[in-house]
Amino acid sequence: MPEKRLTLPRPRVGLGLAALGRPGYINLGHGEDMPDGRDVEAMRAHCHAMLESAWRHGLRYVDAARSYGRAEAFLGDWLAHRSADERPTVGSKWGYTYTAGWQVDADVHEVKEHSLEVLDRQWGETVGALGFAPALYQIHSATLDSGVLENGSVLERLGELRDQGVAIGLTTSGPAQAETLARAMEVEIDGRPLFDAVQATVNLLEPSVLGQLEQASQAGMAVIIKEAVANGRLTARNDRPEDAGAMEALDAVAGRHGVGRDAMAIGWLLDQACVDMVLSGAGNEAQLASNLRALDVTLAPADREALAALAERPESYWATRGGLDWN
Repeated sequence: MPEKRLTLPRPRVGLGLAALGRPGYINLGHGEDMPDGRDVEAMRAHCHAMLESAWRHGLRYVDAARSYGRAEAFLGDWLAHRSADERPTVGSKWGYTYTAGWQVDADVHEVKEHSLEVLDRQWGETVGALGFAPALYQIHSATLDSGVLENGSVLERLGELRDQGVAIGLTTSGPAQAETLARAMEVEIDGRPLFDAVQATVNLLEPSVLGQLEQASQAGMAVIIKEAVANGRLTARNDRPEDAGAMEALDAVAGRHGVGRDAMAIGWLLDQACVDMVLSGAGNEAQLASNLRALDVTLAPADREALAALAERPESYWATRGGLDWN
């Protein structure tokens, strides 16, 4: 197997800021995670507390994006008071613009555009917010129909950033993730693969891209997993009647290991040899501590068999995800 083009820090769990940089998100019960309010300063303090907690727990990777409200700014504020050797590795993303205006019930929360103009603008915004260039810069939710993987000017610009020492990645979403990743693996700039990493949606309910991720890993790409607990559907907050059977089965396996649903879901991902990093999307410190119990989970063959039965058809999974309420 070739050496990975991007080496990610240990442990294999990082902190994602999707739910920490803006007042509204689609995670089940997200509103309960902001007890001190949702104004900018309250959320800045909450985000900083989560970053401190993650650091104390040993986490050394943080994931942000331009569309996560003020996530990059909050992270930059926190990093500004830390020495270079006490900073986590940072990955961020471009391609979506936050449009909710700090409202939970906005008509449109983010707008997607994978143009060269947006890339150049958001790269400058990212560096300005963080105070330095991120280690990894990713196309946010690349899809075949967006045309970004055929946009020569965008790909050349990403190649320039790569040549300046920035790792280049893409994130994938939707039932066609495998096809998108396969196409991305073909992209070369100056005779070298452009993409150093992929961040994909994988969890017990939606494992369909795992086979392609194994190929990406074998080709030298770092593999990062997002939405590991399916926006809360694989946590104790899920009381949806239609998920009751799956939750009963998950609880049986988690109970044998003495952990919660979330830790078992993340533990299953850490059991995949191709996975380099799993993002915790925890909204509060208790959730983060619970998530990190996954690091102590060791699965038996019977566990793997029982958990594999939870997979849904990709089209069904993504239809359900698309119907989750911003809260």
